Amino acid sequence: MFRNLRRALCVAVAALLLPLAAGAQAVEAEAAAGAGYWHTSGRQILDSAGQPVRIAGINWFGFETADNVVHGLWSRDYKSMIDQMKSLGYNTLRIPYSDDILKSGTAPTGIDFSGGKNADLQGLGSLGVLDRIVAYAGQGGLKVILDRHRPDAAGQSALWYTAAVPESTWIANLKALAARYRGQDTVIGIDLHNEPHDPACWGCGDTATDWRLAAERAGNAVLSVNPDLLILVEGVQTFNGVSGWWGGNLMGVAQYPVRLDVPGRLVYSAHDYATSVAQQSWFSDPSFPANMPGIWDRYWGYLFKQNIAPVWLGEFGTTLASTVDQRWLAALVDYLRPTSTYGGDSFHWTFWSWNPNSGDTGGILKDDWQTVDTVKDGYLASIKAPGFPAGGGGGGDDGGSTASCSATYTISSDWGGGFNADVKVTNTGTTALSSWKVTWAWSGAQRVTSMWNASYTQSGGTVTAVNAAYNGTVAPGTSTSFGFGAAPGGAGAPAVSCTAT
Repeated sequence: MFRNLRRALCVAVAALLLPLAAGAQAVEAEAAAGAGYWHTSGRQILDSAGQPVRIAGINWFGFETADNVVHGLWSRDYKSMIDQMKSLGYNTLRIPYSDDILKSGTAPTGIDFSGGKNADLQGLGSLGVLDRIVAYAGQGGLKVILDRHRPDAAGQSALWYTAAVPESTWIANLKALAARYRGQDTVIGIDLHNEPHDPACWGCGDTATDWRLAAERAGNAVLSVNPDLLILVEGVQTFNGVSGWWGGNLMGVAQYPVRLDVPGRLVYSAHDYATSVAQQSWFSDPSFPANMPGIWDRYWGYLFKQNIAPVWLGEFGTTLASTVDQRWLAALVDYLRPTSTYGGDSFHWTFWSWNPNSGDTGGILKDDWQTVDTVKDGYLASIKAPGFPAGGGGGGDDGGSTASCSATYTISSDWGGGFNADVKVTNTGTTALSSWKVTWAWSGAQRVTSMWNASYTQSGGTVTAVNAAYNGTVAPGTSTSFGFGAAPGGAGAPAVSCTAT
């Protein structure tokens, strides 16, 4: 999403963000899956062995901007960022780009090489950096979806082409990327164009504006050079006079499905946002948020529920500044969560965004590009999914090293009757942690009321927190975090100890 084009009047509500109990839920146990290239069957995405997989990922933007590279490398090493994403339980990266990165000589800016950071990126062009990110993500078991976000770094476009970047260039560049990563199954698919919107139409038959026809032309071109990729097709803004989010309206698929030459490769994608991005009529409906599942069903959810095709919510996010947004995200997470009806067969998603510098949503990271927003991440805990098998070699542990960790405890809010706190766990050793345990003791009557991104036991004033299934692995020099609510307030920050287990 291009943040300054659609900024609405934000609701400036100084709401106290209480953690969701859902954040403490464990990730559902599923058999390891995800090997090789993927394909579709009905509403499912299957791996090369036919096992169902679930995308539960994050957007990391920057390649679509004038920096021509993912953001945050001015602050951290790219490997530590990817390690942290994995430690938090995200299994897929959606990487936006503009066609500028495919121009000869395009080089990234804003990368810090001091202190050995990003050392293997020095001297590389933008595509070379992308190669390194893809390779390292694959080594860690993350999958990658490439997102053609903009025709150039100047801004988003309603249609898939502009005067400066015609359709022929768009398709040639899509084919070039498909060929570049042919045989590298870390890259599982390409999102053909980000957020088509008015005057883009669906099924109108005008080749200049019909996004459905353009997606067929581009998708078949990609498959002609790399038939193993998934083709991810977003919606439009308006269909038959009914408007919604840019890229979020897939109502036309029922009448006008996308037709690809290679079967089992099509995934439909929607975007959905809250009031920190823009107002919509449904937010002021008296029945909100109970009205939201019906709206999502109408715009895109029906494709999954009627077994037409897999549905991937490629972007959704919010600052969580208003109570409306908090209720919206809680309802959306509940809608996306696997149920007894669907089990692991459910919606796919990539949250917007990893970056804190997304103006109207913020990110999973806070402004220091290191600390996790544990409240925001906690909302997503119950819909995260198992990771995927690592691809390729790389690195490895230092033979006889001893794992070690440290923890810092910070009170984020205290209102007397209770308080919220964040605990940051850092790998201080030279080998990766596989699990960790944090312990502290209160001298008063405080009791944990809820915890997210970890589980806990409490005996008297002593609390022991252990990692969740998805954030036990922490690479050397990187951190993960968890948070909790407790009562009463006024406890102060106790001494904490961390044990690598």
